[in-house]
Amino acid sequence: MKWLLILWAAPVTILTGWYSLSYYDMSFGIFMLTRRAHDLVFNIYGHVLGIPPETIPPLVARAIAVDSLVVFAIIGWRKRREIRAWYQRRYGAAQSSAPEAVLASDASLSSAP
Repeated sequence: MKWLLILWAAPVTILTGWYSLSYYDMSFGIFMLTRRAHDLVFNIYGHVLGIPPETIPPLVARAIAVDSLVVFAIIGWRKRREIRAWYQRRYGAAQSSAPEAVLASDASLSSAP
């Protein structure tokens, strides 16, 4: 499970970091972090895919969001017993006493004249 998170988070972090730094032209003397390289990369991808380069970043963001949902769904499915146990410890006592209080208040209302 740890490797799944590492293999998901590393590319997302690297891509997001590169995009942010190159978009705002914070190059630190590295060509790949310049705005010129940013525009060049997206022009190449746009040409290869046959779509305008400005439509690629929203598509990538949407893909990252969907992939993240899939990864967290897998983690949630594999950890469902632990999540259920935590939920029972956290909210189990409050839920079990709440219906008794409602039943007691209903009984007192029905016995009233």
